[in-house]
Amino acid sequence: MLKLFNQLSKRRVPWLLLALTALGLELAALYFQYQLKLDPCVLCVYERTAVMGILLAGLIAALAPGILIFRWAAILVWGVSAGWGLQLAMKHTGIQLFPSPSNTCDFAASYPDWAKLDEWFPWLFQPTGFCDEIQWQFFGYTMPQTMIGIYALYLLALLLVLLSQFAGQQRSIFSD
Repeated sequence: MLKLFNQLSKRRVPWLLLALTALGLELAALYFQYQLKLDPCVLCVYERTAVMGILLAGLIAALAPGILIFRWAAILVWGVSAGWGLQLAMKHTGIQLFPSPSNTCDFAASYPDWAKLDEWFPWLFQPTGFCDEIQWQFFGYTMPQTMIGIYALYLLALLLVLLSQFAGQQRSIFSD
């Protein structure tokens, strides 16, 4: 099975599929915000940023999936993004399920000076809601609870791809 994932990781289509799933989540977020009029909180926009990282990871590897350095860069970005997203979704869930004055989040985003996403793309990264407000549920699960499952699936797929990189023969750092 790991050999199959190794072979798939050297093809462009699986990486584009990874990027496409993340793009779908970004488009869903915009639908919830602009069509259903749900206000994203600061943790929501940070979770969007993490999903954008997963999209970026798919695009990085899709550039040259046969070159190991591109795959490893994508795997690193994918892992950091999915791990950070999971952490954010868990924190967000905690705030919603156990609201208290000591369990809150900021109202404004605080991106670093070199990546002021909330200023550059306010339509996507400008928070307007509150973290403790539950505006949507699906089968009794809130948005951040749903994102916990999604990030967990991304991390499971990442684990399989990561382990598959060690299946097979020795490799050069430039190609297989």
